[in-house]
Amino acid sequence: MTIADWTDLDDRAVATARALAADAVQKVGNGHPGTAMALAPAAYLLFQRHLRHDPADPTWIGRDRFILSCGHSSLTLYIQLYLSGYDISLDDLRSFRTLGSVTPGHPEHEPSRGIEMTTGPLGQGVSSAVGIAMATRYTRGLLDPEAPAGGSPFDSTTWVIASDGDLEEGISGEAASLAGTQKLNDLVVIWDDNRISIEGDTGVAFTEDVAARYRAYGWHVQRVDLAPDGSVDIEALDMAMSAAHAHQHAPSLIQLRTVIAWPAPTLQNTGKSHGSALGAAEIAATKVALGLDPERDFAVDDDVLAHAREVGLRGVALRSAWETQYQAWRTGNGAAAELLDRLVRRELPAGWQDQLPQWELGTSVATRVASEKVINALAGVLPELWGGSADLGGSNGTTIAGGGSFLPAGSPMPDADPYGRVIHFGVREHAMGAILNGISLHGLTRSFGATFLVFSDYMRAPVRLASLMGLPSLFIWSHDSIGVGEDGPTHQPIEHLWALRAIPGLSVIRPADAN
Repeated sequence: MTIADWTDLDDRAVATARALAADAVQKVGNGHPGTAMALAPAAYLLFQRHLRHDPADPTWIGRDRFILSCGHSSLTLYIQLYLSGYDISLDDLRSFRTLGSVTPGHPEHEPSRGIEMTTGPLGQGVSSAVGIAMATRYTRGLLDPEAPAGGSPFDSTTWVIASDGDLEEGISGEAASLAGTQKLNDLVVIWDDNRISIEGDTGVAFTEDVAARYRAYGWHVQRVDLAPDGSVDIEALDMAMSAAHAHQHAPSLIQLRTVIAWPAPTLQNTGKSHGSALGAAEIAATKVALGLDPERDFAVDDDVLAHAREVGLRGVALRSAWETQYQAWRTGNGAAAELLDRLVRRELPAGWQDQLPQWELGTSVATRVASEKVINALAGVLPELWGGSADLGGSNGTTIAGGGSFLPAGSPMPDADPYGRVIHFGVREHAMGAILNGISLHGLTRSFGATFLVFSDYMRAPVRLASLMGLPSLFIWSHDSIGVGEDGPTHQPIEHLWALRAIPGLSVIRPADAN
């Protein structure tokens, strides 16, 4: 079980990460140690060997994205950020889940520290990752459409670690189905198949063949079984991650078998280790099993930390190669480079307001009709604007005329264009909301999604997360009048405006007239 450049220092770093997870939860007295202990080798392998990132510049445009969809295991991310040299210290790990710390239980989004997104509500992260992957493709089409596959500075991979709970939530199925249709080959999900949740064995509620389900969605699926000692099989996982990254025709799911809280002597593979501190005696015995000193808490040997932080040198090399490619692109694409600079500055082009339509006062026009005219007027001057509807484009008025349907190359659908501006979300309001958040998280383009106001109920979780993360996601809800009552009470919004306005930080705008 060897990787060519895997050393004893790597083994010690993984053991240190497992121990730090147990120590952090034990100190605060609450949290989720087991998953972080089990995932330590997978996360370390990702950050050290596969993820394209630069700890010195967490928001580098050329980076890969990593989404920790099982946000309850935030220590999985915090510990790798600390070991890699991001702005997370050992003291920050000591203050995990305490008031005023930079290491809360579910951090959600803090890009300056390397936190792209984690999620408290399960399923949101893996679903938003679909949006990030879609935005990666759209941005490539906007800035560098003629580059060969893998040959653009705007190509990147979105990596996700997801839990059983993430894949139980319906939203992940909605998003995964769309990802398969879109053939998002730069999306890789590592499923932590530990078969344990708070109530114990997931067999009490979760028994389908998940791998078969994802194959049916159109995903490339691999399975990595346990190593003989019950730990993660590092060599097999390394090979699977490389194969997933190289796959060109579909998103990838890696079914990774783990044992929660491994190698805790009595609490591994138990529901208790999912969401409770292990206890001092169990942690001491675990450290002995890991070859660590049971008397030391939050112990990180200098040579282990120095070795782990050599990933910064890898980041410098990756960044240097990318800069060469990027500067060559800028030299040959002046207009696109100017557009990119504007998008990075988050500015609108001069005179954009001049394109807005105007109506004489008293004109009788449905606001969704006026909205459609505004969207199309803005689309003419904002190439970064794209979006669509949850199968209600004609009713919502959200189709960008002549924009082409955002669909992969080879799609038999009319107007299919891998860089099209019209997103067909399908009847998936919940996933649509999360995907819009992912597009916003990607950072360069602006997207919108639409449905009837009454179905904002189906989107509430991603709308709330957009507000919490300060994302400029655009949600369009039509059919808000009393006249919708002719469809019956299920289609008549009554409490919805008040419910939306109760979300802190959400701007709810209900136009009084077309202008």
